[in-house]
Amino acid sequence: MTDLFSLAGKTALVTGGTRGIGLMIARGLLQAGAAKVYVSSRKPEACEQAAEELSQYGTAIPVPANVGTEEGCLGLAEAVASRQGGEPLHILVNNAGATWGAPLEEFPAHAWDKVVDLNLKAPFYLTRALLPLLRKAAVPDDPARVINIGSVDGIMTPGDRYSYTASKAGLHQLTRVLAKELGPEAITVNAVAPGPFESKMMAATLEAFGDAIAAAVPLRRIGRPDDMAGVAVYLASRAGAFVTGTVIPVDGGLTAT
Repeated sequence: MTDLFSLAGKTALVTGGTRGIGLMIARGLLQAGAAKVYVSSRKPEACEQAAEELSQYGTAIPVPANVGTEEGCLGLAEAVASRQGGEPLHILVNNAGATWGAPLEEFPAHAWDKVVDLNLKAPFYLTRALLPLLRKAAVPDDPARVINIGSVDGIMTPGDRYSYTASKAGLHQLTRVLAKELGPEAITVNAVAPGPFESKMMAATLEAFGDAIAAAVPLRRIGRPDDMAGVAVYLASRAGAFVTGTVIPVDGGLTAT
């Protein structure tokens, strides 16, 4: 069983990997034995700080990039390819994201662009740009892995986060389409749909309504770092080698209600 969930020798890239869910996943991958994990975000100092924090678990490499544009995605892919020196990339975690809330009548057009660019376009552009490295890692019994971080908001019907919920629902469907497309090349594509977790994006909401949110979850709590690390390790390891095209809610049963 240890071997089944081991990531020994594998290399991963986690976007938005400097905090919140991305940092939880990066830590979990390293604890499962990943040889190295690239962590990326817009701010170089945040990348350096996260890499230093993660170094107690293994080799974490900071690669700052703004994946909110196609150019930024291409730049990140080139930076990782350069550092890899022809070696494969086994795991891509498309986690970087943004949200926006406003009343329907006041919802700004630029909020659609910002959120959709980062939440939906970036995973497509980055996956496409990194296909050469993922293909090098792909073998039938242990495929290369793409893990997209969606949201329960892409399954349920929340209130004023119009661009966010639409972008996450779109990412779930993009996950299925890419899984069908890339499956014959031994590349799996899955999505994780987190419920409430402690993160910068959720901080204000949890501070104001944390008790009520936890009470609405069948398991009566919010997500913890190991909850997110566990599902990422499962999907990235040999244990998840025959799983593709799925959207897995990690939400304590919230979507079941």
